[in-house]
Amino acid sequence: MKFTNTRLKYFCVVVLLFIVAQQKSYGGGFPVRPNSLLLAPSVSYFYANKGWDSTRKLSSFPAGGHFSSISYQLYAEYGISRRFTFVASLPFVTNSYEQTGYKTTATGLTDLETGIRYYIANINYNYYFMVTGTVVTPLYTNPNLGYGQSGAELKFSFAGKLGNKCTFTLENGLRQYFGSEGPFQDRYNGTFGVTVDKSFKNQLAVSFGGFYSKSDFTKFAPNPAINKNFAFNQVSLSYGHSFSREFSVFLTGGKFINGRNTGDGSSGSVSFIIRPF
Repeated sequence: MKFTNTRLKYFCVVVLLFIVAQQKSYGGGFPVRPNSLLLAPSVSYFYANKGWDSTRKLSSFPAGGHFSSISYQLYAEYGISRRFTFVASLPFVTNSYEQTGYKTTATGLTDLETGIRYYIANINYNYYFMVTGTVVTPLYTNPNLGYGQSGAELKFSFAGKLGNKCTFTLENGLRQYFGSEGPFQDRYNGTFGVTVDKSFKNQLAVSFGGFYSKSDFTKFAPNPAINKNFAFNQVSLSYGHSFSREFSVFLTGGKFINGRNTGDGSSGSVSFIIRPF
């Protein structure tokens, strides 16, 4: 049995959402100064050869099938004022599914995300409360690269420092894709980081996050492989090294730990934090 194009599209969307969530965390929860720019280019790889069905039963893809995705993404944040920053992210991906006697690949730009982040308040300049409004604009026509629908997200964030060496970021984003079949999604993530040396150049961070997606589309498509209802949780571990205030590198590995209507995937990424001014 071939892995259908609609099912491939479904897995592609889940992968893209996972990758975008990972990369956004590199922006951090701390303010970008006015007239300053933060850039975070990254490369990510995702692989899955098993998946959870609608009853959360895990099984291998048919006929030795496996799904892989390579994503190149640029995240940017620019300080407009002390309270407002402009944020944007753009991935370019190659998605591939292969099984015995069948292979399909989709390559191209995906969803452009642009928005405004507002720093609501802080406590002694150690704890920050933020809200981010984002517009999602599809830049493709290939259905295997995503939903192909515009959307909007409102995300709430809380970040802070615990002593001199520990930081944390908690985020929860509520996203709605427009249209009669557009899903509603709750996207959450928590990250805890610790500096491991006296020079404050090396950091380890652990993250837990996930997605919950729901759509009335299932009323018309009882087959769980093609609906827009899915959920997953994932954990990741990152190592970061700061060469200077202007340049840092992060290595991240992640693993899905449970899910519904999604692949049991593993990922790895390399990200660079650049502050040109």
